Amino acid sequence: MLLMGHDLTGVEVSASSGSPDWQSAVHLAQKLPRIGNEKAFCKAIVACGRAKQWQAALQLLSTIFASRAPPSVYSFNATITSCGNASEWELALSLLLQMVSVQTLTSVVSYNAGISASEKAGKWQMGLFLLSQMPVARCVPNETSINSGISACEKGSEWQMALFLLSQMPAGRVVPDEISFSAGISACEKSGEWQMALSLLHRMPVASIVPDVINFNASISACAKGGEWQLALALLSQMPVARAVPDEISFNAGISSCEKDGEWQVALFLLSQMPMARLVPNVISFSAGISACNRGGEWQMALVLLSHMRATMVMPNEVTFSASISACGKVGEWQMALALLSQMSVATALPNEICFNAGISSCEKAGEWQMALFLLSQMPIVRLLPNEVSFSASISACEKGGEWQMALFLLSRMQATRVVPNEISFSAGISACEKVGAWQMALFLLSQMPVARVLPDEISFSAGISACEKAVAVAVCQRHLEGFGLTEELVTRSASEVFTLK
Repeated sequence: MLLMGHDLTGVEVSASSGSPDWQSAVHLAQKLPRIGNEKAFCKAIVACGRAKQWQAALQLLSTIFASRAPPSVYSFNATITSCGNASEWELALSLLLQMVSVQTLTSVVSYNAGISASEKAGKWQMGLFLLSQMPVARCVPNETSINSGISACEKGSEWQMALFLLSQMPAGRVVPDEISFSAGISACEKSGEWQMALSLLHRMPVASIVPDVINFNASISACAKGGEWQLALALLSQMPVARAVPDEISFNAGISSCEKDGEWQVALFLLSQMPMARLVPNVISFSAGISACNRGGEWQMALVLLSHMRATMVMPNEVTFSASISACGKVGEWQMALALLSQMSVATALPNEICFNAGISSCEKAGEWQMALFLLSQMPIVRLLPNEVSFSASISACEKGGEWQMALFLLSRMQATRVVPNEISFSAGISACEKVGAWQMALFLLSQMPVARVLPDEISFSAGISACEKAVAVAVCQRHLEGFGLTEELVTRSASEVFTLK
């Protein structure tokens, strides 16, 4: 093609042949005279946008400005899109404002590019602001405009606003399409609004839109988040009827819905059905299955799944191990829990806070306070910061082991390491004091809970009251023993021993 006496064929070929040739497109455009060749520069900007080379796109736009003629709407739109694709939303919006300052008329494409840039950056408020400004600029929003706005709300978990935009489309003479409904369902899924997600899914056929696997997957996930595992499985079974072939995500969402309600048998059934559907279970599938077994107290089945993962060359991750460790800990199999924790490094899965917490909790349930403290001490060594769960489980382990001084030491360490104690931490500390009759310390801890902005609960008060009851019982026993003419030391020791036997 010839423009102003110059051959632009090379620029067009480089611009349309893909991202690897963006440099060629830029090089060819820069060889042309600046005046009268904006179309060539625009095509080069498009090539830069496809390759996410926003800096080069801005440089080309600056070159057009240097020609003493303001860039056309096409060059601006291409540059805004280029910045948006690279998540440079601030630059994209500044270019949109610059169009007005140089008196370049904005178009629907200009605003769509700006809204899309806001959506990709998760700036839903800015996206909606641009959408509201389109009528002011005499630009009528189209499907792309509103779909980008709905998607921006979806990313910002603003499901109500997403549904509002969807409901306003017919009033603006814009017909909702598959993208509109998909973004709306995804917005509901993220917020666990399963009823609204199902409502949109059922409205799609009415709007002559066939739901696809993505729509079903989002709806199944919404039901899973809302604890509606039966509805999740019903949707999964309806997919073949709707000519939407279930994929790994479909089954994983179904298994996860069962996991959240402890329906481990159903979860394992779905897991077994995946190979029959010519699907290979992945780490998410197995992890959800193991988590279901964990919730159902089926620690042996959890270990069977873990071994099956290795046999099928699926590498366990932190989620898999933490669920397996927790399953063993719940039934007192603390040795197996610690064995799994030690195996993680061999399986190239680095233990995280959740894995260590599950290990500490398993020791706490078995009364193995020394091992619990050992795991707690190992966390900083592997560059993990103990949190309130780590400390609370360790304090509970000390409480069960009668180590009240160590429990109080850990409670003080929490504040020193800027970890805020919670109800469990304080209650365990109070219970530890109560068991050895240290009622003054128990009451002191109870009085410190409001100071730490922690509301005492029934367990905290019960432990404090029990500590006082023991103190009163010991005092009464002491008065009785004093009648036998015993020494004060012997009376105190005997009274405490009598009460401990009770």
